[in-house]
Amino acid sequence: MKTNERKVATDNFKSNQNRRASLRRLLVPFSILSMLIFSTNVSFAHCDTMDGPLIKDAKIAINKNNVNYVLKWVQPENETEIKEAFSLAMKVRELGADAQNLADKYFFETVVRLHRSGEGVPFTGVKPSGTPIDEKVLAADKSLEKGNLSPLKDLVPKEMLPELQERFNKAMSLKNFDVNNVAEGREYIEAYVQFFKFAEGEEEEHVQHESHNH
Repeated sequence: MKTNERKVATDNFKSNQNRRASLRRLLVPFSILSMLIFSTNVSFAHCDTMDGPLIKDAKIAINKNNVNYVLKWVQPENETEIKEAFSLAMKVRELGADAQNLADKYFFETVVRLHRSGEGVPFTGVKPSGTPIDEKVLAADKSLEKGNLSPLKDLVPKEMLPELQERFNKAMSLKNFDVNNVAEGREYIEAYVQFFKFAEGEEEEHVQHESHNH
């Protein structure tokens, strides 16, 4: 009897060990996937969150009943879809508080989706307020607000500052465009994006390679 009990206990122990080992094998790829998803959210959080500049402009467009505030964020071929979504949202908003919330959400998601499409990046939804944003992105925004690079200077390598300053200067020179001149707005957004990419280090290797060649 005792021999059988010991055998059962041993079998149970081995079974538990096997289950724990299987669970660990399952958790490892899940953890890696979770980290990748989180890092993607941080990387893409600037223009696809409720706190980002794109949604900020979308809210202004609704409040001022002027779709031109968001057209600069999308490619010319997407203008018609944006205008149709805006017109529909403005009509639905008049039906009540719930309809207003639904219409706003629909418009925000349409704007972000088409903006991401223009960047060649998949649309993964509009992230809620408080989504983590890279400190370099926040500092780059602050630099444009203040009109100087002081918020960014301690966050990028010193050898990159001349190129960063050049891109910053270009963005600043185009910043005060007429909101109803969509072509000027798009020119600013292009300079804005190039400035942010470099601030984040996305184009740093390319610039270093070009400098070496020269």
